[in-house]
Amino acid sequence: MSAENLVTRADLAETVHESTHEGGGDRGPGHVTEDGRKIGGVVMEMKNITLRFGGVTAIKDISFDIREGEIRAIIGPNGAGKSSMLNVISGFYVPQEGEVWFRGAKRPPMKPYQVARQGIARTFQNIALFDGMSVLDNVMTGRLTQMQQGILAQALWKGPAEREEVENREKAEKIIDFLEIQHIRKTPVSRLPYGLKKRVELARALVSEPTILLLDEPMAGMNVEEKEDMCRFVLDVNDEFGTTIALIEHDMGVVMDLSDRVVVMDYGRKIGDGTPDDVRNNQEVIDAYLGVSHD
Repeated sequence: MSAENLVTRADLAETVHESTHEGGGDRGPGHVTEDGRKIGGVVMEMKNITLRFGGVTAIKDISFDIREGEIRAIIGPNGAGKSSMLNVISGFYVPQEGEVWFRGAKRPPMKPYQVARQGIARTFQNIALFDGMSVLDNVMTGRLTQMQQGILAQALWKGPAEREEVENREKAEKIIDFLEIQHIRKTPVSRLPYGLKKRVELARALVSEPTILLLDEPMAGMNVEEKEDMCRFVLDVNDEFGTTIALIEHDMGVVMDLSDRVVVMDYGRKIGDGTPDDVRNNQEVIDAYLGVSHD
């Protein structure tokens, strides 16, 4: 058992015994949160998803939905299948069974770049940036799905290609300002500390103007101050841009504070789904995190 798991399980054990917030209840279409955010209808739905790698079943018959404007957390011990589920949502994996529905239509098997063009962007558990490029250039790569001009027009550059480049640059600069990384915009990514690299990766995802933003352990490896900053930015993205967010996170304090709803996975199965209050009082969830043996 890793040190990360020990901390996570201890966090949940402590959280479970805390007093719950009042309310909770149904988070149906039109629900307004206590801080005034509106949660809309279902924008994405995973129906009976099963994913296998040879003889290993990573995800087993899991269903849940993501609603417009919410922060939806996916949690579970290491090896529960969380990242595999995020890879299904982003198109990197195609499940052997089940269906992915997006905006009321069944989504056929798609390549990740096709999913990105639908408005689904993501960050990665292991930072995936171009180390030799500057922060600005890394962020600009997030605009590739929005570029319409062909290779010839871009080679000539003048005219429509120039206008497109200027427009994309302006959007990149806006996100850089939003995430407060102006001071490193020309710095090669390889020179940045871990926490700032995470923020640059978030900027690259945001600049594509996603409908749904997938965050794979955005707080992993951060110190307390860096976590506080990232939490603030996640909330600001949801509030100011109205972006729907689905995130995987091991820090239970972060999950309970940020999320509108939480789905819990264990050994590829769904064992809990509901508000943070619902989840913290779910005995099966408590048992999974505290290491109770499976009969």
